[in-house]
Amino acid sequence: MHSDRVRDVDISGIRKMFECAGEDAINLGLGEPDFDTPSHIKEAAIRALNEGHTHYTPSMGIPELREAICEKLRRENGIDAEPSEVIVTPGAKHAIFEAVTTLVDEGDEVILIGPAWVTYEACVRYAGGKAVYVNTSPEEGYIPYDVGEYITPKTKLVILNSPCNPSGAVYPPEVIREIAELSIDHGFFVLSDEIYEKIIYEGEHLSAGSIAPERTITVNGFSKSYAMTGWRLGYAAAPQHIIKAMLKVQSHSVSHPTSFVQWAGVEALKGSQQCVEDMRKEFERRRDILMEGLRDIGIECPIPDGAFYVFVPTERAGGDDVAMRLLQEALVSVTPGSAFGKAYKNYIRISYAVSTDKLMEAIKRMEGML
Repeated sequence: MHSDRVRDVDISGIRKMFECAGEDAINLGLGEPDFDTPSHIKEAAIRALNEGHTHYTPSMGIPELREAICEKLRRENGIDAEPSEVIVTPGAKHAIFEAVTTLVDEGDEVILIGPAWVTYEACVRYAGGKAVYVNTSPEEGYIPYDVGEYITPKTKLVILNSPCNPSGAVYPPEVIREIAELSIDHGFFVLSDEIYEKIIYEGEHLSAGSIAPERTITVNGFSKSYAMTGWRLGYAAAPQHIIKAMLKVQSHSVSHPTSFVQWAGVEALKGSQQCVEDMRKEFERRRDILMEGLRDIGIECPIPDGAFYVFVPTERAGGDDVAMRLLQEALVSVTPGSAFGKAYKNYIRISYAVSTDKLMEAIKRMEGML
């Protein structure tokens, strides 16, 4: 009845656990900041509504936002993009979908760094490609040192995500540089998902697009850094021929991101960035509280250098069983590691994008169950 494309793709394991959680459960499963969207961003959206910005926009996004994105990329990432090389999308997830759909043909190989965010493999499968995992371990800090060994003539794309969801690893600049240079040598593309770039505690962020601009699609958005998850606003910067191809997908699907939301995006990029730093500091404080609490109940795992997740090995049972027991017996929702790759069935992901009170209570409830 259903197409092969849909039949081969499952609903996100993250969403499954979220929907199973009751009202009394402490939700450490979602990657959603619990902060409200900063007031100056909300006010910009209200102004846009009052000024009548409620109609269709160009499918690539309004010029003002694309120019603001270019300024940001030049200033912060060393990427010299023009507005014609930027497309604004309804969330970074849709930018990833458009890029993979644009680049990947039946039988192409796409290298994913395991553990990998759940949507990457789903997009690859939908496009007819084959996901090839480069699995990392806690012993090496979840850093992908050996990507070059997995490159074949069929490699079309390598997807990078630093800081990484779910491990919180920040890939060292030399690792990013090596992969970017490999893309030049071997002719594959790099999709660099940089949605957590502003949530770094230790380490240095390097954009692959600053090394190999002709081979890189840089994806980013507003959900994590600006607490705008529900606004659905993201973007991609890439060579113009890729952006034109992505535009075909966007114009025949979602048309364009919501008009007044795009004006909020302009304010987010051009307005005060103090809110971003304030949230980063609070995430770092929560990380430290969670790591100390896990150690107190006998759990050891790598300290994440970025994002707001801890990826925890489970020794007593598989991650799926542990996650379900935590939900049913302790009323704590986490995400099973199997959502991030078959090699991670004995892991769970814990999000610390919640209040410190909830974190401390969740640690108490989890004692003796991991």
